[in-house]
Formats: sequence, C-alpha cells, structure tokens
Amino acid sequence: MRILVTGADGFTGRHFISHAQAQGYEVLALKSDLTNPSDLIAEVLAISPAYVVHLAAISFVGHEAVDDFNRVNVLGTSNLLDALISLPSKPKSILIASSANVYGNAEELQITEDHPPAPVNLYAKSKLAMELMAKSYLNRLPIFFTRPFNYIGPGQADSFVIPKIIQHFANRSPCIELGNIDVAREFNDVRFVVDSYLALLQYAEVGETYNICSANPVELKFVIDLLSKMTQHIIKVKVNPAFVRANEIKSLSGSPAKLLNLMKKNAVKLPEFSLEDTLKTML
Repeated sequence: MRILVTGADGFTGRHFISHAQAQGYEVLALKSDLTNPSDLIAEVLAISPAYVVHLAAISFVGHEAVDDFNRVNVLGTSNLLDALISLPSKPKSILIASSANVYGNAEELQITEDHPPAPVNLYAKSKLAMELMAKSYLNRLPIFFTRPFNYIGPGQADSFVIPKIIQHFANRSPCIELGNIDVAREFNDVRFVVDSYLALLQYAEVGETYNICSANPVELKFVIDLLSKMTQHIIKVKVNPAFVRANEIKSLSGSPAKLLNLMKKNAVKLPEFSLEDTLKTML
C-alpha cells in the first residue's frame, strides 16, 4: 500500500519512512512545495496514494520568520487537501499532525483531547488554525488529527533543547546555557510516535483527534541529572534570559487513554521505551 509523506526529510519523517518500509509499505516523499498549488496537484495525481501522512510544518517554536507559520502550516495544508480532493480515488486515511502545544497552560495533570485549546505561541496558534481549517474538508476527505506531546530521538535538530543538552554531554562541555529548566514535559521516543501513526492510519476514526503521549512528564533538570549519571560527566547550567520565553508552558502532559483504548480494541500493542533507553540511542 502506498503512503504519501510530507516533511519526509524532517526528524519525524525520516523515522516514519524507515518504520513504514519495515512493515511493507511503499513510501513516497512529497517533493513539491506546499505553497505551490499547481505543482502539488500534479504530483499528488501522479502518486495517487492510498494513505497520506502530513508532517511538513514550521515546528520550531522560536522560528523567527513569523509569517512562515501561517504560510506553511495553514495555507500549505489547505493546498495539500485541495490537491487530494482532485484525486479520482480518494485516500483511505489522511493523518494531519498537529501538536499538543495547542492546549497551552492547562491545569489538568493529564490533558485529554476534549480540553479546550488555549495556544500561547504563534506555532501553536498556527496548528490550531490548521486543524479548524482542515475540519471543513471532512465531508470530502477521511482526515484525522494527531496531537503529539514532546518526543525525542536520534537525528533531531540541536535547536531543540534535548538534542542540545545531549550534544553538550557527548562533547563533555564544561557548561551549557539554557532557559527555564524547571518546566516539565513528556520526552517520548520518536519510535513510539511513528508506530502510533502507522497504527492510526489503519484504525483512526474520521474527524477524531488523538493525543500521542505517555502521561509521564519530567523536568529538564531531571534529564540533566540522568545524563550526568549516564555519562559520569557534570555540566554547569547557566540560565540565559534570552532563552526564557515570555509565554512558556510550565507543564505539558497528556492522557493516552483514547489512543490506547483504540489500540486495545484492535489488538495492537504499541512499543514502550524508558527515558534512559531513548537518551542512550541519542548519545
């Protein structure tokens, strides 16, 4: 079965393609620019995919060209969906990757999919706008949405905090400059995320949203302490005010109940990885 993947060259895309091919799927990477509708239509018609996994996005919260968030994340997604509508035979399932950032600063210890979105940064706002826009296509395309919480793994850009910390430990640097290390996040394994995506392509219900999470948040300072024990190296942490975001989400953790109930219903067992397992693969 043929899967069309956008954002194939990105961190998640590379892992997804590897896992999908290992399970026997034919995977084709979208080459067209999402902001070029005519090229998109031509390529989508030529590929005629059975499944679509839309990962392409401006995903770094601190991205400086703010107009890119809407141009790529919202309008680019709209262009892709318009291209898919032009297919004589519609895909069986279309995954649109959103983000748990849309929840903002929630008081719930484990955020469910029913929690009202309250985005606090431009990235999250663009992802929520993308979701709302895509829902207008539900009567024409079999779309569902994923909201992954933070995840990590080999190959992630060091503009993200965990790879940056890993790099400093690997280089045995004496110090590192970070923002707020008291924030709590889930740091799930990218292998768990892409296996969840593959399963959802088969079993997700049209129009539904699924948290991709573990309900296991940890503070950054815990990660630093764990890496110190693993590497037998101590790093001095300096808080750089320039890295402290004004609208920082203090804690972000989700409820995986909806995802896990769907997997149980269909006799699917998702992989489990400890934080230490994941950090070892990155080191």
